[in-house]
Amino acid sequence: MLLIRLNPLRILNKASATILTRNIHITPAVATLTPRQTNRVKCTLIPGDGVGPELVYSVQEVFKAAGVPVDFEPYFFSEVNPTLSAPIDQVTSSITKNKVCLKGILATPDYSHTGELQTLNMKLRNELDLYANVVHVKSLPGVRSRHTGVDCVVIREQTEGEYSALEHESVKGVVECLKIITAAKSDRIAKFAFDYATKNKRKKVTVVHKANIMKLADGLFLKSCEETSKLYPKIEFEKVIVDNCTMQMVYKPQQFDVMVTPNLYGNIIDNLGAGLVGGAGVVAGASYSADCVVFEPGARHTFAEAVGKNVANPTAMILCSANLLIHANLASYGEMIKNSVSKVLLDGKVRTKDLGGQSNTQEFTYAIIHNLKPLSI
Repeated sequence: MLLIRLNPLRILNKASATILTRNIHITPAVATLTPRQTNRVKCTLIPGDGVGPELVYSVQEVFKAAGVPVDFEPYFFSEVNPTLSAPIDQVTSSITKNKVCLKGILATPDYSHTGELQTLNMKLRNELDLYANVVHVKSLPGVRSRHTGVDCVVIREQTEGEYSALEHESVKGVVECLKIITAAKSDRIAKFAFDYATKNKRKKVTVVHKANIMKLADGLFLKSCEETSKLYPKIEFEKVIVDNCTMQMVYKPQQFDVMVTPNLYGNIIDNLGAGLVGGAGVVAGASYSADCVVFEPGARHTFAEAVGKNVANPTAMILCSANLLIHANLASYGEMIKNSVSKVLLDGKVRTKDLGGQSNTQEFTYAIIHNLKPLSI
């Protein structure tokens, strides 16, 4: 099998559009670290914008070193270069077929003057019905931050709310923006949150809202969560107003376990949570539909100013890929990669600049590869 190595810098130019529309097979290392598996998993790959291609390249290097039985099906998909981007129906068809996707962050240019209000991210979520975004905010070993022992999960409904792109200028200088909240989608995300808590042995679900002001919209979301909580008597349930929630997150984030939120509030809390445990480079996330999962960093920043400088932290993307492997029934590989990341961070000898070190992306990636150890059976 031909081994193709993606140079992250090439992904940024026009020639990369051709490269990324072909299937790229990751060939396992000659001496694999885990038992050889004949059944391979095919996964859609969207490198994204900014440093996304460089972070994806780190994942590919780790996968090859670990002999991970995954074949990537890559697509150049971007609003920055729309003429080179793959059509959305091709991308969604691939994800629907493969059931799993590893995705970098997509930049969102300001196209308001064109009349197009929906971003490519929003279109992708709506096409696939990726209604539940899950971000695990957890303190990592060896990563210094103001708080320790943080371990909460933010579950965000991401197909309605303020992010519905329903805006218009009714008269000159007056813009109306519609916030859509429905009982069906509120019930669905509430059930997802309580099911997640049950499956992962979590003890408490907190609903974040602003029903004291938005009495109808947030009131409906809150009511759905309250009604759903009655079906899970073993899970503690509490409610908190969003502005108080942000203060409590900064003051004592350890008090939170699973948090369920409407779209806008969840986006804010995701980023706040990332800042509490080390920044955008260390928090993994995923978006779920009933049929597929898209694994992507939890804090959605493209870090465009760092493109080509070899300084971006690949931790979040590598953790996303490990979670993908666990989801795809390749847990031995996923846990091996997670253990290696923890070992490198805990040792503290190799750190990217955002974590207070002087190592570059490539050096950090090689450190993870060096520390890959097969799990004891």
